[in-house]
Amino acid sequence: MLADLPISVLAQKLKRSEITSEQLVAECYDRIEAYDGTINSFITVVDRKKAIERAKFIDAHRETFPSPLAGIPYVMKDAYLTKGVRTTAASKILDAFIAPYSSTVHQKLENVGAILIGKMNMDAWGHGASTENTDYGVTKNPWGSDRSAGGSGGGPAAAIASRFCVFGIGEDTGGSIRNPAAWNNITAMKVTYGRVSRYGAIAYASSLDTMGPTAKTAEDCAFVLEAIAGYDAYDATSSQKPVPSYTKALDKSIKGKKIAFPTEFYGDALDPNIKEAILVARDIFVKEGAEVTDVSLPLLEYGVPVYYILAPSETSSNLGRYDGVRYGNGRDLFTKENMRRIMTGTYALSSGYYDAYYKKAQKVRSLFIKEYEKLLSEYDAILSPVTPIMPSKFGELLDDPIKNMMADLYTVIVNIVGLPSLAIPCGFTKDNLPMGMQLVGAMFDESTLFALGNAYQKVTDWHTRSPNLVNS
Repeated sequence: MLADLPISVLAQKLKRSEITSEQLVAECYDRIEAYDGTINSFITVVDRKKAIERAKFIDAHRETFPSPLAGIPYVMKDAYLTKGVRTTAASKILDAFIAPYSSTVHQKLENVGAILIGKMNMDAWGHGASTENTDYGVTKNPWGSDRSAGGSGGGPAAAIASRFCVFGIGEDTGGSIRNPAAWNNITAMKVTYGRVSRYGAIAYASSLDTMGPTAKTAEDCAFVLEAIAGYDAYDATSSQKPVPSYTKALDKSIKGKKIAFPTEFYGDALDPNIKEAILVARDIFVKEGAEVTDVSLPLLEYGVPVYYILAPSETSSNLGRYDGVRYGNGRDLFTKENMRRIMTGTYALSSGYYDAYYKKAQKVRSLFIKEYEKLLSEYDAILSPVTPIMPSKFGELLDDPIKNMMADLYTVIVNIVGLPSLAIPCGFTKDNLPMGMQLVGAMFDESTLFALGNAYQKVTDWHTRSPNLVNS
């Protein structure tokens, strides 16, 4: 199966004409037609004929597309505007919306010759941790049909795990790239805030949203990030820092790299299977020459409360435009989870409560920033779980708002501070459910995380495993 191969190998085979982009794209569509009726990872599948035509064009003009992503099929979380292709944010409010322009991330990928084949399922407006809060039917985890694919970007993760595409683009506000990665046995990078343009992405919480790659490996994510990172004049929050060669950093030695191991992260809230898997991973890093040291990050318990004041406050503002007049037909509504977050945010920003909630949360945010800056001035990365729980059964998170929030326990602080984080597979349970861990790094130091992740994946094989799918 061609989609099993890493981007570096596919790029070489395409360059040497050992395979064609048309073959690769056709294989992905064949798998989508055979299996996605069961998984339901897509909201919109790009017209097959159009994708094949573009693949043929890339094959015929390969000399003008030097990028390793040229001719490679990919998918995007349905929060990105894509000119000529429907964008819904998984809400029927936008069911008929065709964007008049493309997001910067999509345009950059188009420019290098990558081939978009689908817009993917998610929790509506990014609100959720299981891709059950969607107007387009739940996405099933390819590793267990009674399990969630994670959220809010379960669609892209399930598609990569199912080999419907080679890579995907996600959006991470509080864990929405990393949570699905852990539950689907794929790799994903939540980038530093400002590293990738947010222009043309439907906002959840503007000071927390980040755009990033999802793929099978750290190496593949590095190839994608090189293509999409960088300053964008259309996004005032994008950084003007030069984009390094992430792929050249992959093979840097990790000997002597210092990894912090926060003891508070490994308490009773963490599933013992995940804890055991990460302890094994810790030993692997040590064997490969890194130094792993127990540290304390006592502010962990405040992450979820602060996030669920800041993020709803921002989303109450961002979603104000969806009033049934400018978008939608007046009949389609926000889901209960959407309304819960909008109302929570509006309350936190209201007169008499702003100082008590929003302002106080921003002060704690400053404490988080200082705490992580100090720790990452002494260490190269922080080793942490992605989620405290295994892939949930349907209904477990949707019916329990508090449990839904706590699924983000280990991820939200990273967004609050604006740091990069690489989620990578680290094992399976006896029931064959995947588990993941994350490496959190200093601002704009994605390169170190890629080196650490690549070193780990060179001596483990978790990331090579794919699920046995059932025909639709």
